[in-house]
Amino acid sequence: MDLSEVPYSCYYEPLSTPEGSDPGYEYFQPTMATASVWSQDMQHGGPPSGLLMRAMQRAVPDDGQQFARVTNEIIGQVGLGVNRVRATIPRPGKRISMVQADLETQLPDGRFRLAARAVAWRMLEADSAPVVHSPLEPLPAGPDELRRIVGFPTEDEGAVPWGKVGFIGTTVTARQPGRNGATPAVWIRPAIPLVAGEQMTNLESIFTVLDVANGVGTRLNPLEWSWMNMDTTAHLTAPPTSPWLGIDADLAIGARGYGATFADLYDVTGFLGRSAQTDLIVAQR
Repeated sequence: MDLSEVPYSCYYEPLSTPEGSDPGYEYFQPTMATASVWSQDMQHGGPPSGLLMRAMQRAVPDDGQQFARVTNEIIGQVGLGVNRVRATIPRPGKRISMVQADLETQLPDGRFRLAARAVAWRMLEADSAPVVHSPLEPLPAGPDELRRIVGFPTEDEGAVPWGKVGFIGTTVTARQPGRNGATPAVWIRPAIPLVAGEQMTNLESIFTVLDVANGVGTRLNPLEWSWMNMDTTAHLTAPPTSPWLGIDADLAIGARGYGATFADLYDVTGFLGRSAQTDLIVAQR
């Protein structure tokens, strides 16, 4: 594995609040490390999800609550111009609370448009160790036991042609046989920081890469089909203990142009939760 293959140092550069802009937001300049595999003019869904998680973590108090469910909605194209993010707590509480973050992108005329939103439920930690149950055993091998590469494998290894493009080319991955469908399970983490000069939290790391589940679980040829997701919901059973996320996914496709990706998620310590995505299935013409 050669991290020198990654030509970027971060996904976002922090900006000062532009003159005349709302100071209630944080402002960022995306780098090309955020670029989508479908178009170099927009961001992949992963880095914005990581940025939204960063905002939510910074907005909540240190009150013993943990993130138990997170839904990311991609409301529109997340552009590569100036982005701004703000988090609020619409439902505070001592045992259960809800936190929300919005990401807006700047339009050519200077106005901002809502492009993505995250909503999360947090729950107070308590001792449930006597009744712990995991529906699946840990993945057979951890990321340190497997061959790790930058990006996804190249075509001559039987993978998709976009395995080194944009955001995908800024991740570190390791594969092993999966349990869902006919696709491999993948360990994945970002190779670069989310925001320049910062170290990512484990939650920021896993939500930066979780959006790739629909790519991990597909058997479609990207030269013939696109399968873009518009949301990602994750239910977690514990806080992640490392930057690595294990994804074992399968893309279910209906006959009417849409489908859903379902994934089992793993931490290096074992089962972490499950995710689901709604996917638009379109033939490339």
